[in-house]
Amino acid sequence: MTRPLPYGRQVIDDDDIAAVVAALKSDTLTTGPAVTAFEAALGRVAAAPQAVVCSSGTAALHLAALALDLGPGDAVVVPSLTFLATANAARYVGAEVVFADVDPATGLMGPQHLEEALTRCGGLRPRAVFPVHLNGQCVHMAALAETARQHGLAIVEDSCHALGSWQELSGGWQPTGACGASDMAVFSFHPVKTVAMGEGGAITTRDARLAARLRSLRSHGMERDPTRFIQAGEAFDSDGCPNPWYYEMAAPGFNYRASDISCALGASQLGKLDRFVARRAELVAAYDAALAPLAPRVTPVHRVGHCQPAWHIQVALIDFAAGDVSRAQLMRALAQREIFTQVHYLPVHRQPYYRQRYPDVNLPGADAYYDRCLTLPLFVGMTGDEVGRVVEAVGEILG
Repeated sequence: MTRPLPYGRQVIDDDDIAAVVAALKSDTLTTGPAVTAFEAALGRVAAAPQAVVCSSGTAALHLAALALDLGPGDAVVVPSLTFLATANAARYVGAEVVFADVDPATGLMGPQHLEEALTRCGGLRPRAVFPVHLNGQCVHMAALAETARQHGLAIVEDSCHALGSWQELSGGWQPTGACGASDMAVFSFHPVKTVAMGEGGAITTRDARLAARLRSLRSHGMERDPTRFIQAGEAFDSDGCPNPWYYEMAAPGFNYRASDISCALGASQLGKLDRFVARRAELVAAYDAALAPLAPRVTPVHRVGHCQPAWHIQVALIDFAAGDVSRAQLMRALAQREIFTQVHYLPVHRQPYYRQRYPDVNLPGADAYYDRCLTLPLFVGMTGDEVGRVVEAVGEILG
């Protein structure tokens, strides 16, 4: 008896359920000890001294843009091969997006793509770059950071695909999120990601000042630290002690808090990260072996040497132009066999909003990757036989 195979699926064990139940039975459902515990656990996993959890990966990107004081007249370089949120975060704060191209074999942005994008900034002030780690593989951060720093750019790694991946930097191998070559890294804990919170996100950084700003911005801009109060007359009693009810808002923030319920699930899941990463690696190796006979028409994405990936999704590059089966036809035929696939992603510069705002963008690498990519099922609960079932179906349908 075969079962439906989605392109991604969370794994929730009894101990995850128990952790959530314990949070529900506790005195605090939000902004409590489970939040602090999750941040500490993520900091250990990412080797980052500061971790700030929030309500989603999109919120994390927005908070990062706010913390950098990006705004109108500023340019943020974003690879076009990404989810909408990476670019949208720049627009949320009024900055303009300059889309960069990517390697057509990996979907990853390189320093040459950053250099080319910077030539298209026009009269804008180049302020930041948001490189995107894709599928589990990382951008070559050592090379990209060298170029970015030469131009005075802040760097925010979109690591939503790469929790558990390791990067080769000048000082050796570091986990993604350690920020050895960036100012901040952002994560998502959506159910299709390696670690699930239901909905959730986080930012890691080595900068305590940035972390304090992020924490304030995720909760309406409220400041409760007496050492940071501005209005002494309002903040302190006549004896010099801070008024116990008092807080300040120097600038508006947002309600991007994560609940203790979500963080309890996230912390339980983080404890299994190594197991999840190892199982995904086994399944990707099985895919590599099973796809080999379909080459050159069907191949996995090219592997990079500067990264030890924690695979988020399994992407095959398919030469649809070489046959009479389109991508949509293949996806529909696979769905009839209860094998469900996805496309990651339509290049963001081709979305209607961005086409209208930036009408003359030509990124051949992103277009070439998009034309061939198809995301096949990959999740920890899959079996090797199910990998074989997927690849056999792809081969039969493509003929």
